[in-house]
Amino acid sequence: MTTRIRRTVLLLLALSAGFVGGWALFAPTSFYRSFPGFGLRWVGTDGAYNEHLIRDVGGLYLALLVVSLYALLPTASAQLRRMAGVAWAVFSTPHLAYHLAHLGTLSSTSAALESIALSLTLVAAVVLVLPERD
Repeated sequence: MTTRIRRTVLLLLALSAGFVGGWALFAPTSFYRSFPGFGLRWVGTDGAYNEHLIRDVGGLYLALLVVSLYALLPTASAQLRRMAGVAWAVFSTPHLAYHLAHLGTLSSTSAALESIALSLTLVAAVVLVLPERD
């Protein structure tokens, strides 16, 4: 896997983390009611509103944003980029597993889109863990 591909993957993960984390941390009620947007609802269908939990999730995503951005720095090593991938994989694996086990609360379209989005996040994490070459 080339450094350019890794940097692109890190940038996409960072953008995703910023979107999810910023929304959840700074507008938790809106996040609960409307995430991911575009007429879809993935969070509000899975239990009662819990502001504390949603803000914590926002903070977690923003922490992943920081790790991803740091790994994007020109001085970042291949080892740091792999570690960012490990961090994303540690988060994404149980996150994906939970959501795959609880798709029944969503419409078939929402379930498919959520499964794809969360699977892509895990695939991106794995890409970052693979050996790097230039």
